[in-house]
Amino acid sequence: MEEIKPCTQCPLQCGARRPIERGACSVDTIKIAKYYLHPYEEPPISFRNGSGTVFFCGCSLQCKFCQNFELSRAQRGKEISVEELAGIFRELEESGAENINLVTPTQYAAQIVQALQIYRPKIPVVYNTHGYERIETLQMIDPYIDIYLPDLKFLDPKISLRYTGKSDYFEYASQAVSFMAKKPVRYDAKGKMLSGMLLRHLILPLCTKDSLRIVRWIGNNIPREVPISIMGQ
Repeated sequence: MEEIKPCTQCPLQCGARRPIERGACSVDTIKIAKYYLHPYEEPPISFRNGSGTVFFCGCSLQCKFCQNFELSRAQRGKEISVEELAGIFRELEESGAENINLVTPTQYAAQIVQALQIYRPKIPVVYNTHGYERIETLQMIDPYIDIYLPDLKFLDPKISLRYTGKSDYFEYASQAVSFMAKKPVRYDAKGKMLSGMLLRHLILPLCTKDSLRIVRWIGNNIPREVPISIMGQ
């Protein structure tokens, strides 16, 4: 019987023996809520046919304002195997997806690598993340990722503590996006993103000063060719 190793994929490093027990991310096995061609990502990602999006359940960050609360808390969804996940990648590609978009993938990084070893799509693979990542996990999955689509949510530890219960968000996220920014930015002749990082930031009510600090940090630390998406929802 294969030894079950304590899970250390996210910065919480909770040590859960998945799939026997749930981690701090609220999941044990692979659990997804839905997958489909998503037309509402940033234009270079969704492009014409839509991004082949896989919405994973559970989350290691668990923001209080999460717009996908039922998904991030794993309150609904379907458990699948690594083989079934590989089949979903193939199905999305065959349906015309511009890319394979892995939404909130952190807690499944090792299983995603296994699925991509079974079936490696011929279209770009997108790592769509909250930014709260360990460098060691990113190094493991990086050979399989073409595009990084991270958030950089908070700089002030008091704000991240208020909304996520974690004061060390920027400590990890700043290192993570700096790592992701090393991926060369490339587009095809029609403007579809093929490689690189597209960095996102959501402006929160009463937190505009923190947003300005984040934009300044990006200007001083991230290469100019990296596109930035500033959101207000």
